[in-house]
Amino acid sequence: MRRRDRQVTELTEIIEIIERCDVCRIALSDDNMPYIVPMNFGYEVVDSNIIIYLHCANEGRKLDILKKNNRVCFEMDCKHRLVTGTNACDCTMDFESVIGDAVVYIVVNNEDKIHGLNLIMKKYTQKNDYTYDENHLKGVTVLKLVSTGFTAKRK
Repeated sequence: MRRRDRQVTELTEIIEIIERCDVCRIALSDDNMPYIVPMNFGYEVVDSNIIIYLHCANEGRKLDILKKNNRVCFEMDCKHRLVTGTNACDCTMDFESVIGDAVVYIVVNNEDKIHGLNLIMKKYTQKNDYTYDENHLKGVTVLKLVSTGFTAKRK
């Protein structure tokens, strides 16, 4: 990180940033061509490691890419505020962000799918005790991103 003075290193502060973010973007590589997708997400921290859960349809470009290359980069940001100045170069933007690398696993058993889906629902509704019928579970793919490293920044 170039601007160490803006780096957030405490895991509790990083989790607070993640809590404020509404969207997680994942960047995939499709035969050397980047592909980025904004997604709703849920997360948990296991042994100081961030694990992110996403959901999607059972088919599509994202899954086709992940079957060939399950390594991704993820990014989320929040607290955007324009800071104006007299000159154009005096303007800047306040923000908070988390960026990391991850390995993606497709969740296959229903118990783990429910766990991931409930974490996603908790992120947006503060409730995590939903039930899902078999058809709903069959109709959705749950992705588990296990971070291999991450950084956070604040300005």
